[in-house]
Amino acid sequence: MTDWSTLADACGSAEHLPGLLDRFEADPTGVWSELMDHLCPQWDTAFTASFAALPRLAEIATAGSREALGPVLLAAGAIASCSPGLSEPASPLTVYSAPIAVLHELTDRRLNQTASADEYVNLLQALLSFEGVEIWDRSLDGLQTGEYEVDCPHCGVNMFVVTGQEDSFSCTDDYALQEVQRSPLQPARVQELAELPQRLFTQAMADGQEGLAHGVRCLFGRAACPDCGTGFSVAERVVARWIP
Repeated sequence: MTDWSTLADACGSAEHLPGLLDRFEADPTGVWSELMDHLCPQWDTAFTASFAALPRLAEIATAGSREALGPVLLAAGAIASCSPGLSEPASPLTVYSAPIAVLHELTDRRLNQTASADEYVNLLQALLSFEGVEIWDRSLDGLQTGEYEVDCPHCGVNMFVVTGQEDSFSCTDDYALQEVQRSPLQPARVQELAELPQRLFTQAMADGQEGLAHGVRCLFGRAACPDCGTGFSVAERVVARWIP
């Protein structure tokens, strides 16, 4: 039995949390923002009560309707993404491995049931969070918007990397507002994709998300700086923004 009075959320004592979780179960969409404010504000900070809530979230996800499942999985995925990795002693991913396994299975099943590319990417990140995959559990959102912002590894200029199916390129100016100099992207060949990107590509294709599958090839492909001409791995520059 969880002693919530000994745990903390973003607002202090977590004594109130069982009642908040009950309200969330009754109305996941309506209470989602409030729950996240307490358990995972800005999707990037978690607390002792956040991880302790994972078993309850797994129960809610298992018992809830198909329509209500998405908000529950996204809340749990955001919390899991804040956990220290599996290699860390007493990682919440290990401590709460049983409910996380349930959440992972439900997320995997939900992926091929959604036609929304936005929800698909969010769920895919949640899936990676439950597996303890770091950085990419938070860095796939550019597949939603169709662009990433990165720095040139040579001259340091900030640039956009656009991953659209019809036009994939890099540029240093706002391409949405004006004609800009563009450097074509080189999407990775499918057979050249490493283990994780190959898996992401294969899963997206199997789930009918061809646009996202193309984005994966662009994300793990190569681009060039329009200013200095330096070629670079797009994925490496995305990762570089997460590592101090």
